[in-house]
Amino acid sequence: MQQYEILTLSDKPALLGISTLEWQVQVMGVLDQMGYKVHAALDHDDFMTRFTQYQYQVTLIEETFYCASLEENQSLKYLQNLPMHLRRHSTIILLSETRQTLNPLQAFALSVHGIINHADFGNLEAILTKIISENELFLAPYRQTYERLIQGKI
Repeated sequence: MQQYEILTLSDKPALLGISTLEWQVQVMGVLDQMGYKVHAALDHDDFMTRFTQYQYQVTLIEETFYCASLEENQSLKYLQNLPMHLRRHSTIILLSETRQTLNPLQAFALSVHGIINHADFGNLEAILTKIISENELFLAPYRQTYERLIQGKI
C-alpha cells in the first residue's frame, strides 16, 4: 500500500505524472525552488489515486507518461473526463515534445491550462509562473463568489 504524507494548509502541493526521469528531476527541482511540495506518481493508478486524495494546486503530466503516445495516456484521459468541479482546484500543465509552449488553442483542445515543450525547459520556472498566474487570475472571480456563498454573504 502506498503511503501518503500529511499536508498542511500552508503547503503548496504539486502532482507529477512524468515517466522520463530527466524531465522529472528537472521539474521537481524547479517546483521545489518555487515552494511546492512535490508528489511524483509511480504509474497511472497512483496518479489517479493521488489526484483524488489531495487538492493539488499544480498538476504536471508528460504527454507520454508510461505510454507511447498522447492518445494512450490514461492519466490525461482521466483528467480530461473529470467534471470541472473536481479538477478546478488544480492548474493542469502538459509537458510535451510535439506541442507548442503556451499555445492556448492546443491547451484548450487537450483540456489543460497550459503546455510546455521540452525545448523550453530552460525557462521552466518563468513559464510555470505565467501559466499558474493566468489560471489563478481567470478563476479569481469564481473563487471569490464561491467563498462569499459559503459564508452566506450571497
